[in-house]
Parts: sequence; structure tokens; C-alpha cells
Amino acid sequence: MNTIKIPLPSSRPALGAGPFGAMIQKEMADHLRSWRFLLLLGLLVLTCLGSMYAALSSFSSLPPSELAKMEFFFLKLFSISDGSLPSYAIFIGFLGPLLGIALGFDAINSEHNNGTLSRLLSQPIYRDYVLHAKFLAALAISAILLFSLTIVVSGWGLLALGIPPGADEVLRILMFTLLTIAYISLWINLAILFSIVFRQTSASALGSLSVWLFFSVFFNMLIDVVAKHLAPKQFLSEAQAVAFQNFVLNLLRFNPIHLFNEATNIVLMPSVRSTGALTMEQISGTLPGALPVGQSLLMIGPQLTGLFASTIVLFALGYFLFMRREVRSR
Repeated sequence: MNTIKIPLPSSRPALGAGPFGAMIQKEMADHLRSWRFLLLLGLLVLTCLGSMYAALSSFSSLPPSELAKMEFFFLKLFSISDGSLPSYAIFIGFLGPLLGIALGFDAINSEHNNGTLSRLLSQPIYRDYVLHAKFLAALAISAILLFSLTIVVSGWGLLALGIPPGADEVLRILMFTLLTIAYISLWINLAILFSIVFRQTSASALGSLSVWLFFSVFFNMLIDVVAKHLAPKQFLSEAQAVAFQNFVLNLLRFNPIHLFNEATNIVLMPSVRSTGALTMEQISGTLPGALPVGQSLLMIGPQLTGLFASTIVLFALGYFLFMRREVRSR
């Protein structure tokens, strides 16, 4: 008796291989050829050069005796300024969300409006490949750009100062760059989510910018109003004042921008030992000094957890909506 052999379906190809890799390359090429990315690139380069000039000006204004006592000299390139312009870390924290929003606000709805989404999904590819390729391409562009800017700042500082960075400084600069990439990935997922929810690219762009503006300006103002109404007229003890201050700080940590700023301060300033309020009993007996890289990494663990959790939630929500979305040809 002859048996009929039914061919089993082939296993799903790995991400980055086959058609998925071609989709990522196509998305990256589209970003690199767009005028939007070129304008953002020029803006980031100009702000990078401006922050470097401000950092070097602050060094030139200090007397040689203070320069000789300064520790972690190379990290100061990313965190200090002469007051005329913000530092490199502040510039990246402000412009990073704009970069993520610009790379993702029209990821899905532009394909739908152009009639290419239905034709793309009619090909023998998995549906979630579209969403994964959009995100990974934008993330790769952001990572390449940030690593390039970090190399430019480090190289310029090395030529101008003539002081090579130590091993701890190199690790902290690398941690800062990876932290910034994780921060931008949150805003990429937010922009992609709005591109799935809204059919018009203008609506998704305005929605993403509105969220960024709310967390940049209005969230802290709202927390200040809440804190004034909840604060007692008089604190009975120092411990009560510190507990209330930590409570307000925990409310501020619902803001991803605040989480990024906290983590940046810990990474670029090794002398920072706490991000919350401390009592005099907790401070007494402590000796000033820099923390090792491992201890600083442990301190930013809650901030990293908050950023990664927000990114995963936004990606999962966009994935759920996109997989259930009905796609029709125009």
C-alpha cells in the first residue's frame, strides 16, 4: 500500500535573512534618501558642534589649578557647558524624541495611503515582518547616527584637550550611547503606534508631537500643582519631608524624559550616589568619591526598566492593532 507524503511547511526564516533583510535595507535606504532625515542630520550635527564649543569654552575659562584637580575629565565633554549653549547630553535628550518621531510617524499610514501596503502584504511574507522591518530600520539609523556623533565628540575632544579617556570613561560613554538608543526606541514605537491608529500622516505626527510636548513641558507643571495641594502646611520631622520629596520624585518618574535625565546624570557623573532625597543620618559618615561603573549601572536599573517596559508596551500595542487591522487595496 502506497503512502501519501504531505510536505511539511518550511520553518520560518530568521530575522535579518531572506525577504526580511531586504525589507530592512529598503526602509533604511528610504530614510537615508529623504529630505526629512537630511534636515534632522544637519540639525543634530550643528547642535553637536555647538555643544562641543560650549564645553571647550568652559574648560578654557577654568584656572589650571582646578583643571589639574578635575576627575573624569573626558566625561565633562558630554555634560558641562559655559552657559551659552546646553551640553551635549541635554541637546540629545531634547532632540532624540524628535528623531524617533520623524523616523516613525508615517511608517504604516503612508504605505496605506499610497496603496502599497496591500500589495506588500499580498506577497509571500509574514505580516509582522512589515512592522518589525519598520522599527528595526529606524532603530538602526538612530544607532548609527548616535554612535557617529559620539565618535565625533570624543575625537574632537581628544584632539583639543590631548587627554585620552580612561577605561571607566570609555565604558560610561558607551553606556550613555546605548541608553540614548533605548530612549529613542521608545519614541519610535510611539510614532509607529500613532501611524497605525491614524490614517493621516499629519494626525499621527501631531499626536506624537503632542505627547512629547506634554511630557517635556506640562507633565512637570502638573506634578508641581499636585504636590502643592498634597503637601502639609508644616513638616513634623525631617523624615516626613524626605518621604514626601521621594513621593513627588516617584510621580515624576512616570515621565520617560525624567527617567532618561536621571540615568544620564548617573552615567556621566560618577560622583552621583543617589537620585532621591536623603536624611542627614543617611549622609553622615559617607566619603565623597566616584562610584565604579558596575555600581552606577545598578543605580540606573529602575530607570532602564521603566524605559524598556514603556517601549515593550508601546510595541505590543502597535503589534496587536496592526495584526488585527483590515488592509484593503485602494
